[in-house]
Amino acid sequence: MSRLLKSFQFAFKGIAVAFKEQLNLKFHAVATLLVFGLGFYFKITTTEWLVLLLTTSLVIGLELINTAIEYIVDLVSPEQNPLAGKIKDVAAGAVLIASAGAFVIGVIIFSKYIFS
Repeated sequence: MSRLLKSFQFAFKGIAVAFKEQLNLKFHAVATLLVFGLGFYFKITTTEWLVLLLTTSLVIGLELINTAIEYIVDLVSPEQNPLAGKIKDVAAGAVLIASAGAFVIGVIIFSKYIFS
């Protein structure tokens, strides 16, 4: 049981480190809080909540993976390296795609509440 608790401690420590050091993660966290606030305000459906939870979890999860990839690349290639730059750019692109999709989903869900 203590190994399980330790693993949760390590996970929360990693989230805290990423949140402290990554501006984009802070932005996504604030956006998530805003979206959840709108969800409560407009009393969205259960299905809409599930979609929002899935999309926000995906974006924040990818942001954490992107951060881990950046740390690994910086560790193994501290000097400027074009391939290292490509790796970081591709990982950031994954977050951008998920974020854009989440934004569109948010617009679709909330537009009927805002414009009705």
